[in-house]
Amino acid sequence: MDVTLPESVAPERVETDRLTTNVLVSGDPDGTPICLVHGNVSSSRFWAELMAETPDEYRVVAPDLRGYGDSETKPVDATRGVRDFTEDLAALFDELGFETVALVGWSIGGGIAMQYAIDHPGTLTELVLVSTMSPYGFGGTTRDGTPCQPDYAGTGGGLANDEFVERLADGDTTAAADASPRSVMQAFYVGPDHEFDPETADVYVEAMCATAVGDGNYPGDAVPSENWPGVAPGEHGVLNAISPKYFDASGLTDVDPKPPVLWVRGDADRIVSDGSFFDAGFLGRIGELPGWPGEDVYPPQPMNDQTRDVLEAYAADGGRYTEETFADVGHSPHVERPEQFRSVLLDFLRS
Repeated sequence: MDVTLPESVAPERVETDRLTTNVLVSGDPDGTPICLVHGNVSSSRFWAELMAETPDEYRVVAPDLRGYGDSETKPVDATRGVRDFTEDLAALFDELGFETVALVGWSIGGGIAMQYAIDHPGTLTELVLVSTMSPYGFGGTTRDGTPCQPDYAGTGGGLANDEFVERLADGDTTAAADASPRSVMQAFYVGPDHEFDPETADVYVEAMCATAVGDGNYPGDAVPSENWPGVAPGEHGVLNAISPKYFDASGLTDVDPKPPVLWVRGDADRIVSDGSFFDAGFLGRIGELPGWPGEDVYPPQPMNDQTRDVLEAYAADGGRYTEETFADVGHSPHVERPEQFRSVLLDFLRS
C-alpha cells in the first residue's frame, strides 16, 4: 500500500523467528524506546503523524501486527487470547535490542499491551492505554467480568458486519455505503465533528483495506448458539481472540513491578464505551439486534467502568494510573487531537 509517510518516519522490515514485521521507525536509534501498537482494522500508519512530531530523544517504533498493514499474514489462534500478538512483539523487541520499552496500545492494541504487561513483568517502563478495550474482553460481560451467556454468545467473529467484511476484502476505498471502510472510519473511528485532511484520510482507508480478511484473521470464525443472539465465538481470528471466552487481562492488578499507567480516551467514543455500537447488549437495547433478552440477562458491557475498576484495583495494590478524557473526541485521540495527545503523552513519559 502507499503509506505516504512523513519525511522523518521510515518503514523497516524486521525478521524474527515468528514473523516478518513491517515497522515504522523515527527518532534517535539510541533514544528511549517507545512502541506504538495499533488497533483493529488499521495499521501502524495511523501513528505516523504523531511519530513525526515526537522529539528525537525517543526511538519510536510502530509495528504492523500479523495480518495487518505490510506485515506477514499468519493466522491468529484465538484460544490463546492475544498471545500470538504479544509473542510477536516480544520477538520483535529482542531483535531490536529493547530490554525495556514504553508500550502504547490503541483499542485492541490496549488489550495487547495489558496482556504484554502481565506476561513480561519488569520489561515495561510505562503502559499507555488509548481508547483501550476492556480488561474483560470485548462484549458479553457484566461489570465484574461475569459472562452474560455460558458459551459467551454475542461475542467474537460472528458479530462482525458481513457487508463491512466483504467491502474490506474487496478493498473498497469509497464511501459508497454506510458499511464501506471509509464511511465506518468517519462514523466510528473519530468524533462527529472531526474533519480528516483528504490525503490523510485516503492513506488511512488504504491502511484499513490492508487488513487480512478470513476465518484465521479478521473477523474470525463463529459457531451457532442456542443462546441469544444465536452465535458464539469460534477458535480462530481476531474478534475471537478478544472475546471474553479467551481474553481476560484483569490479572494486570497482580503485575509486579507495576509500571505507571496512562489511560487516554475520548468522551464521544462509539466503539469503546459503556454504550458501544459494536456490543451485542447495547445493540439489543436499542433494537438493532432482535430478541434481546433484556437488561437482567444481557446488559450492555460497561467497558469504561470495567477498565476503571481494574485500574483502581491496580492503584490500590501499589500501582499508579492517570485517566485523561478528551472532550468531543471519538475513538482516536492521537488522530483527532494530535498536539493535545502528544503533550499528555510526553508529560507522562517525563514525569
